[in-house]
Amino acid sequence: MTGPFWWDLLIGVTAALLLSWLVLVAALFAARPRGGLLREALRLLPDALRLIRRLAADRALPRGVRIRLALLLAYLAAPFDLVPDFVPVLGYADDAIVVVFVLRSVVRRAGFEAVRSHWPGTDDGLAALARMAGISPSGR
Repeated sequence: MTGPFWWDLLIGVTAALLLSWLVLVAALFAARPRGGLLREALRLLPDALRLIRRLAADRALPRGVRIRLALLLAYLAAPFDLVPDFVPVLGYADDAIVVVFVLRSVVRRAGFEAVRSHWPGTDDGLAALARMAGISPSGR
C-alpha cells in the first residue's frame, strides 16, 4: 500500500511546483516594464550588474540589503533562468525584471543616494534605471 502513496505524493509535488512556476511566470509577465522600458532595461543590465556588485560589497548598507543583493548576484550567475530563453518576450527579460524588483527593495531600505553613489554609468542611465524601477530620488 505504500506504492500508490508515494506515486500520489510525487504527482502532487510535481503539480505544485509546475503551478508555482506558472504563477511566477504570469507575475513576471504582468510586472514587465512596458513599451521601450523593457529594451532600456536590457541595455542597462551591464551597468546594473556592476551597481549590484558594488552595493553588495558596501558594509555601510544594512545587512538585509546586502544579503538580498548577494542572492540576486547568485541567481544571475546561475546557469538556469526562471523562464527559459526560448520563451517569447520573457525569455531574455526575466533577469532584468528580477533586478528591478530587488533594486526597488534596496531603494526602499537603503535610499536612492546609496544607488546614486555606486552607479557606474551616466546620469542618463541612472535616470533611466530610476524610471524603469519606478523609483525616484526621494526613494519612493
